[in-house]
Amino acid sequence: MIETPCILVCSVDDKTGYCFGCGRTRDEIGRWIGMSPAERRQIMDVLPARLETVERRPRRETRRARLARERGAADGG
Repeated sequence: MIETPCILVCSVDDKTGYCFGCGRTRDEIGRWIGMSPAERRQIMDVLPARLETVERRPRRETRRARLARERGAADGG
């Protein structure tokens, strides 16, 4: 399985060019499958900083947040 930062919020901020959900550019999203694990890791390392620059945040609960919430409930948390 290929590691991905995708959270199924696929919309790109016109100002920054970064996806609101994951922080990747359209080009990076398109090339993701063909990248080496090292290339993907290098991009993933800068995504948190990129996401700080987008104009708006996702309004709905993301898949990653939902899974974490459900996991916490199953663990008694």
